[in-house]
Order: sequence, then C-alpha cells, then structure tokens
Amino acid sequence: MIDDGFRLLPEQASTHAPRVDLLYYFLLGMAAFVTVLVAALIVYFAIKYRSGNVRADRTAVRNNAMVLEIAWTVIPLLISLGIFGWGATLYFTGSRPPAGAMQLRVVAKQWMWKFQHPGGRREINELHVPLGQPIKLTMISQDVIHSLFVPAFRIKQDVLPGSYADCWFEATRTGDFHLFCAEYCGTNHSRMTGRVVVLEPADYQAWLEGGHANEPPAVAGKRLFEELRCATCHSPQIAPVRCPPLQNVYGRDVLLRDDQVVTADENYLRESILRPAAKVVKGYEPLMPSFDGQVDEEQLIQLIAYIKSLATP
Repeated sequence: MIDDGFRLLPEQASTHAPRVDLLYYFLLGMAAFVTVLVAALIVYFAIKYRSGNVRADRTAVRNNAMVLEIAWTVIPLLISLGIFGWGATLYFTGSRPPAGAMQLRVVAKQWMWKFQHPGGRREINELHVPLGQPIKLTMISQDVIHSLFVPAFRIKQDVLPGSYADCWFEATRTGDFHLFCAEYCGTNHSRMTGRVVVLEPADYQAWLEGGHANEPPAVAGKRLFEELRCATCHSPQIAPVRCPPLQNVYGRDVLLRDDQVVTADENYLRESILRPAAKVVKGYEPLMPSFDGQVDEEQLIQLIAYIKSLATP
C-alpha cells in the first residue's frame, strides 16, 4: 500500500514477493557470514603472528593441505550452484503465468502507461486488478525502452519497442501500490509513475461495470480489419485465394518459403502486419503491403486480438 513512511523493503503484496525476499535475505546472510569470517580471521592471525611474537621453528613442517584446498573449492562451488538454481527457478516461475490468468494489454509511451482490460476498459497510469487473480501483462513500447516496476509485487520487466514482453503477478493484499518506469526514457522519466489498485473481486467487477463502455479489443480489431480491407485477400470465401487464411492460425506452426517453421504467436502476427515480406508463408507470394506507419500500437493490439479470436479453442 502506498505509504510515505520509511521502509527498509517494500511490503509484500504478491505471491511472488515472499519467494524473492527469501532469496535476497539468504544472499545477505551469506555475504554477512563471509565478511565476518574473513574479518575475524584477519584479526586473529594479525594478533597471533604479530611482530616480535616468539614461535617455534616451523621450517621443517610439511602439512598436506589437499583436503583443505578441495573443501574450500568444492563447498563454495556447491553453494554458488545452489544459488544459481534457486534464482533460475524464481525466474522461470515469474515468467510463466499460470493457466487461466487474466490477460491485460499494456502500451508504454513517453511518458505514460496505457492499460486495457479484456472487456475493453482502458486506463492511463492506473491499473485496477482483482485480489487473488493471476494477471498476465502483455506489454510493448510505442517509442523507447521502458521498464514496468511494481516494488510491492517484486516484478520488473523491460518493455521494448517492436516486441511483446510478458510478466505476471497475483496480488495478495488490497490497496494502492506504486508503479514506476525503471528505465531512463527521456526528460520526464521521473514523472512516468502510476499506481496499481487491488480490489476485492466483487468491487473490481463493480468498477468494471461502472466505467464508460469500451469495445473489447477483438471487436475493435474486427472493425479495423474491415476498414483496412484485409478481408479482400485473407478471406477464404474470395477466389482466387491470394493470402493465407487467418482462421485458426494463432498458436499454430507456420511453414515459410525458406522451409523454416515458426509459431504464429503475437510477435509473429505483429511482424507480419508491419513487415509482411519478412516471413512469407510457403505457397504464397509476398503481395501484402506494409502497414508500418498506418496503424499504431493500440491498433496492432486490436488486430492481433481479432486474429486470436478466430482460433478455435
């Protein structure tokens, strides 16, 4: 919750936060242990072997330190590998949203965050989400590199122009939480802030219903699809078929003219709209014109949502 008081760490407000903090505390503990151990040994040996201290002649002593050498090599190696595995597990857990996550679209631009809910409701610099519901954010930048950072949720994801990036969270507390851009993006970077408002599910539904009516992205995408005359080539009802049909294309493997196979995910669809000659489907000619500069990122999201809606579950 937003609080101007001093805190050593942000509060934990997501399912991911306690796991991240546990690793952080372990690393702090290991660093403190090694620091104290090395400092204590330095003090001990400085006193024991100080100048003028009389000790027995040790010139003939031959100690076999092989066990010690192996120990202080193997033990730190195993600890380091354990930390790596721990961190990798957290990374993959945080980058793979669970099934059934609510998908929200995010467009970052100088200097604001634009959010769109599945039903079409839009927000700027505010994001309302329900408590206890996994939320998947599919994000893209309209200009430069940004980075979405919610400290209380322990999530931070770079948002790049020209490519979709995903992250997810599940809020465990209601309230308002800070949202920042964590990547310097221009003169007003420090003002690119916002808040995440976590509501009880019933309150979130009431908030959705109480807002201004907005078209779902797929509906707006269908209208834009028709306005741009895309059906002229992509409709299977029109002969001759000049371009690949879009029915059920999303999520499927696509064979290209160079015999490469790619998955028709969101990044592929976006590239096909803006740079259609980059990956031409086998059996078709590169006839489609580029829509680069004719549609913005929000319209691209709408077109992709419409194409996704054509896929049979």
